[in-house]
Amino acid sequence: MRLLVVHQNFPGQFGHLVRAWANRPGWDVRALGRDTAPGLPGFDKLVRYSLARKGHANQHPYLRQMEAATLHGQATARAMLQLRQSGFTPDAILAHPGWGETLYAKDVYPDARLVHYCEWYYSADGADLGFDPEFPITFDDRARVRTWNALHTLNLTNCDAAVTPTHWQKSRHPEIFQPKITVQHEGIATHELGPDPRAVIKTPNGTVLTAGDPVITYVARNLEPYRGFHIFMRALERIQKAHPTCHAVIVGGDEVSYGKRPKDAPNWREKMLREVTLDATRTHFMGRVPREQFIRVLQVSAAHVYLTYPFVLSWSLLETMACGTPIVASDTAPVREVIRNGVNGRLVDFFAVDEMAGAILSTSTGSDARRAGSRQAAADAQRVSQTCGVARYGQLLLGRGRFVNAVATSEADSTQRKQCDTEWAYPKARPTTNMPNELHEPVQAC
Repeated sequence: MRLLVVHQNFPGQFGHLVRAWANRPGWDVRALGRDTAPGLPGFDKLVRYSLARKGHANQHPYLRQMEAATLHGQATARAMLQLRQSGFTPDAILAHPGWGETLYAKDVYPDARLVHYCEWYYSADGADLGFDPEFPITFDDRARVRTWNALHTLNLTNCDAAVTPTHWQKSRHPEIFQPKITVQHEGIATHELGPDPRAVIKTPNGTVLTAGDPVITYVARNLEPYRGFHIFMRALERIQKAHPTCHAVIVGGDEVSYGKRPKDAPNWREKMLREVTLDATRTHFMGRVPREQFIRVLQVSAAHVYLTYPFVLSWSLLETMACGTPIVASDTAPVREVIRNGVNGRLVDFFAVDEMAGAILSTSTGSDARRAGSRQAAADAQRVSQTCGVARYGQLLLGRGRFVNAVATSEADSTQRKQCDTEWAYPKARPTTNMPNELHEPVQAC
């Protein structure tokens, strides 16, 4: 099996998949990533590409993303041509095409099976854009995302098959392309995650917090409205007034992953600190932290808060579930696919700040029901283990059932695969306007 993995920020979501396949007898795995990609320790078959030039500063705003995609596609195609010249011709290509890398892949390798990781298809209605009334969208925003979707439409047209992590994400793509898209999560490291009653963290001001303390946690790649940071901060102000000893541990950077920067502050953290009044001795901004510390934060937490616009579901929610941490989350479409209110977590309207504060307080105080919900969440998270991801992705590369060696065969893997074979037994979600019925199906188990 000759496989080419393409990701602008390699390895991105594909790290554990590449490791598993690269160690499999008979597999020749290569990768393409931009010159700025972090790479994968221990994997030495990454070819880096560089863009021929930057996008033009005077490019029409609607076309800037498409120009950038063309530049990425051109650079990646040139790298593929060099690979082909060196004698490497893949049987399959697995790619995250969101930056345009595979626009011309079929022109270099027409016989390779091209599998795209389709993370998101933008829309000005029914999802992230325009969801939050604090940040209304303009006509230019609508026109820009419609034009941006030209790239995603080309990607869907060019690929032989596609994969996306959740039914919600699949539902956002045009119906004509949905038969191409398989729902399969790439997998999280459930084998590294779980509760630890001895977990301890030390905050930047020297405060030591342990499992069992009244600790409320919030995690995002960056602290911004898309992940409900503004709502969390308003709820936290109310929580601290009601609970004089609780601590809040907040993990995330000050950049912007989605949306826009605030107009009147350097970042959303500083903007919200100007709006709300918090006890600085009990509010701990950790910044970005190493993975080991991130896990300890979850293990210390008495109540973890996960908020999101109707957008891509974060790995961190699934990792929190796997740690057996009590969860309070926004009642938005992507979250409802994995959290059942009152069964494995609490769901609260995204904008209901008072209700959110109350749910966080009651969850953090602890009860037998909360502990049972946490155990259920940890059990549910096993359905998205890395073993499941490796097995199902491997089958997808050359078509279901056509490459049996893609399925893990060790005894340990076999035991975990039995867990994957059980569907997420969730009741149908509340109907949402323009959502296909398939959205209410459980996440595909392995």
